[in-house]
Parts: sequence; C-alpha cells; structure tokens
Amino acid sequence: MHISLYLLVIGLQIYAIYFTIGFIICKIITQYYDFMFILKQLRRKKNINQTDLAVAIGVSLRTIQLYEKKDANIPIKNLTKIAQYFDVTIAELYSHEVNEDTDTYGDKVGGQKGIGTRLIGNGKILIDVPLLLEADEQMYLDRFVEKEDFVNQLPRMSFVLKKEEEAAHMAFEISGKSMDNGTLDGVPMNALVLGKEIPLEDLQQMVTNNRIYIIVHSDGILCKAIQAVNKDTETIHCHSYNKSPEYVNFTIEFGKVLQLYEIVKKQIDC
Repeated sequence: MHISLYLLVIGLQIYAIYFTIGFIICKIITQYYDFMFILKQLRRKKNINQTDLAVAIGVSLRTIQLYEKKDANIPIKNLTKIAQYFDVTIAELYSHEVNEDTDTYGDKVGGQKGIGTRLIGNGKILIDVPLLLEADEQMYLDRFVEKEDFVNQLPRMSFVLKKEEEAAHMAFEISGKSMDNGTLDGVPMNALVLGKEIPLEDLQQMVTNNRIYIIVHSDGILCKAIQAVNKDTETIHCHSYNKSPEYVNFTIEFGKVLQLYEIVKKQIDC
C-alpha cells in the first residue's frame, strides 16, 4: 500500500514536471511565432522586402530570413534597430497583429509621460521606456537642463514588471567592467538595465543595502553599488564589484548627483 502511494506521488511529480516544461516550450514557440508574424506584417505595411530591411538595420539577408523563420536568437541591439526602423516599440514587435489601417497596436494602460505600460496577464506589466545607449551619454549630459526633447528621441525597450509603479523609469546600456564580477549578481559591460528613479531628496534618508544604481552626475554616468551615505559630509560611497585594482572605491558629493536610478531589471546578451 505504501509503495503504491509512493509510486503514485512520484508519477504525479513527473507529470507536473513534463507539463511545466511543455508549457514553457509552448510559450517560447508562441513568442517567436508572434515576432515572425509581426515582422512580415510590418514589412508588407511599409512595402519593403527582406533585402530592404536587412540593408536598413545593417545585417545580412540571411539574418532577416532566419528572424522570420524563428531560427535565430535576436540580439537586443538588433531588436532596437528594427523597432526604430518601423517606428514601434520592442513590446509592439511581439504583438499579435498590426492594424493595417492605423498605427495602433492595442490599448496602453497607466504609465507616465514618455513611458508606456501594458497588461500582459497574471497581474504583470510590460513597461516601455527610453533607452540611453553608451554612445548617447555625453549628449544626454550636455542637454540635461532641457533633456525632455532628447529623451523623446531615444530608442525604446521593454521590461516585464510584477506591478505598475509610480516612479519614473529609464533603461541604460552599461559601459565598462567595474560591476562585472563573473556572477549573476554582477552587471557586465553592454548589459541593458532598467532603472527606477530615486528622488534626490531621498538621498539623506537612503538605507544603504549595497544595491546597484545608475548615478547620473556632472562628470558622467556610472553604474555602482552604494555602500554608504554620509549625511555629515553629504557624500555617497560607491563600490565596484570587479576586484581588479583599477576599480577603486570612491565618493561623490550629493550636489554633483543629477539623477539616481536603482537597477530593478537587467538584460544580458549571451
């Protein structure tokens, strides 16, 4: 009796595992099918062929053919180029259909100015935000006082969040290897991260937990862990995960910090 019950439990566990694997595979297949279908629709709407698209985004014809046959992983930079070319968001590249008569791709919910959000089921939100690439960092700083128009011209990318948040969000491309320690906790060079803006007035009350932040300051844009906040000297203590001696810890004065974003998501090209 006990053996039969044990075998039944084992059987149910094996069934659950296979069911879960099958569900994940179906989701992956559906995601790639959606992209393949939407890409063909967008080409037809723009009246271009695969060669035209390949030339426009700087890849080979074979690459576009692979994308449309769901036989290739698509780097995030190429997704961004495709989205920019068709004047859509990355989220919209994975929509189920294009409205042939209009430029609408479904209803957006909530969101702040310049940020789109969509409900995607299970209570989760797909958030569409501006992406600041490394090559655009200096121009962002140069135009910081009147940055809104510049931000509106940046490429977009999307992340999945568990719930909609009131805070402003922005995506960044990571430059340098100072936060790459070879573990999943690190942030390697060229990773794309989603930052949740922390109001500067909250700096004094920050509880340091060694989380990783994007620090926009007068001399540049950094990705660092904040080890401590010194209210007396009004400085934040920045720490690098990379143990190489070239990446030393340092401090930044409150007054030089223009923006502060806590990293809440990251995407890494493999």
